[in-house]
Amino acid sequence: MAEIKVDEKEVLACCGSTHFAKQMAMASPFPSLDHAISIAKDIWFNKVDVIGWLEAFAAHPQIGDSPSSHTTSAQWSKGEQSTALATATDAGLQELSDWNARYRQKFGHVFLICAAGRSAAEILGELKSRYSNRPIVELEIASQEQMKITELRLRKLFSPKTKADSASSQYSSAVASNADKRVGVIGQHLTATLEGLPAKAPQVQARTRPPITTHVLDVSKGSPAAGIEVRLEMWKGSQPHPSFGETDTGRWVLEGSSTTDRDGRSGQLMSMVDALNPGVYRISFNTGKYNPGGFFPYVSIVFEIRQTQTLEHFHVPLLLSPFSFSTYRGS
Repeated sequence: MAEIKVDEKEVLACCGSTHFAKQMAMASPFPSLDHAISIAKDIWFNKVDVIGWLEAFAAHPQIGDSPSSHTTSAQWSKGEQSTALATATDAGLQELSDWNARYRQKFGHVFLICAAGRSAAEILGELKSRYSNRPIVELEIASQEQMKITELRLRKLFSPKTKADSASSQYSSAVASNADKRVGVIGQHLTATLEGLPAKAPQVQARTRPPITTHVLDVSKGSPAAGIEVRLEMWKGSQPHPSFGETDTGRWVLEGSSTTDRDGRSGQLMSMVDALNPGVYRISFNTGKYNPGGFFPYVSIVFEIRQTQTLEHFHVPLLLSPFSFSTYRGS
């Protein structure tokens, strides 16, 4: 399949974040749909900040509302909600509208769910269940749902493009000689073998970013947290793991340090190595200096990288407010 090129306007129909659309257009063309989706996930979770997430959420109509616009995004939303609208009663739509309003008042953004194929009752049940979440938790869930919607729409966007490429390829095959066909078949097998090599020998692929990264989002302000000091350390004690409740002073070795920039990103915390050393790592944030009136003087997150994971990338974001924080492993 020939490489597929997309522009910002096309991507904005898939996801309403302008930064996401620009990054995807810059990364275009893509050799395949799977590659485009992989790049999209990396951009969405690692390069788009919380402001971009909220911008994307705002581009969606409220669940249960039929968009009147004729834009590609609006028509896709209408199609995705078709099952919900077809299965809803008047009373059900009113209840859905009431709960949507309650949700927006609590969380400050539209209730987001990948609605394709879901009934109105199923969506309402999910809305009620998620309403009890803390804002930090709900922000993460909504971002995951946005990525599901984006992936669904990228598949729709790529579908006519891949069909056109397929038709062109079939025409070329029809006019080729038998000898050319045999050469083509051999070439396809060689290409498939080469494409399969990274899974067997990933060390041949150079990293494009440090193997451990982080960024901090201040959910109380709805913006990235700039100016937070960050330290990355590795456990070098006499025991293979630090023990809970025991003093571990002097057993952590500094790998690198940095300060978050205006986008909340910490910059390079360690060297650009092909493979990580397996072991236990600790990433610490000087939250007390950032928010002197907050509850946490600092936050430390300890995690282990196993021998089978040394070629992976680890992104450890921190969602922070004055009296709470949460984290998860990003892609």
